[in-house]
Amino acid sequence: MAHSPAAPYLGPMTTRIARLDSRALIRVSGPDARPFLHTLLTQDVETLTEGQLRFGALLSPPGRLLFDLFLWGGPDAIVLDVAADRRDALLQRLAMYKLRARVTVEPDDRPIFAAWGGDLPDGFVADPRTPALGGRAYGGAVAADATEADWQAHRLAVGVPDPATDAPADKTYPIEANFDLLNGIDFQKGCFVGQETTSRMKRRGAIKTRMLPIAFDGPTPVFGAEVLNGDLRAGEVLSGRDGAAMALLRLDRLDGALTVDGRPVEVRRPAWVPPAA
Repeated sequence: MAHSPAAPYLGPMTTRIARLDSRALIRVSGPDARPFLHTLLTQDVETLTEGQLRFGALLSPPGRLLFDLFLWGGPDAIVLDVAADRRDALLQRLAMYKLRARVTVEPDDRPIFAAWGGDLPDGFVADPRTPALGGRAYGGAVAADATEADWQAHRLAVGVPDPATDAPADKTYPIEANFDLLNGIDFQKGCFVGQETTSRMKRRGAIKTRMLPIAFDGPTPVFGAEVLNGDLRAGEVLSGRDGAAMALLRLDRLDGALTVDGRPVEVRRPAWVPPAA
């Protein structure tokens, strides 16, 4: 069926907090920490202030996603919030780039928390992607009253992909994962790894596919299941839960009767995705 018009996410008004064990931290310190990260990541690190949180990524030289991450300005270091099962790989990648830079890159074992649904508690910083996602906190005595599964359900309801599960490493361009719409790329900052391809896609408007949430009846199709528009391939299903999932969809095939495994599918364009995108 045709994709639905943009509509704001209507969630609970009571703040909920979950510990995110699927995420882990890396601490980058030393005199060259900021310029070192600034030349690598899609986000501006030089202007990151203490206590500020930004969203970004480390790309491959051809411009595909390797690691999604948050950057938090600590008092004496830049802290990276990354997928826990990818932390060791990112540590190795940063060590490869370090060369003679005066930086120390090491694991940080503080827990990560997400809060959503109401006013942010003390110690939480607003999620830079969209206000509907709430905020994040690192370390401290935080009392969680929800599970990570609750948080993931909220994220999916807001329509924001999780690159750690929706974008296998070195397969997806960041704009396909909506990094340009979620404040994950600073197009004014200058060079970063993979910049040429990323900037060219944005400048030329050569964006043929994007990750968008879909709704359907029943269990989630397998990862990679085809989304069809009639007999034409319109995309593929990514991660999800019963009744809802993310999908990588062709933008020129959203109109019409979409199906997955013979079941009708509705594309639910989030409010934060402008019609022009």
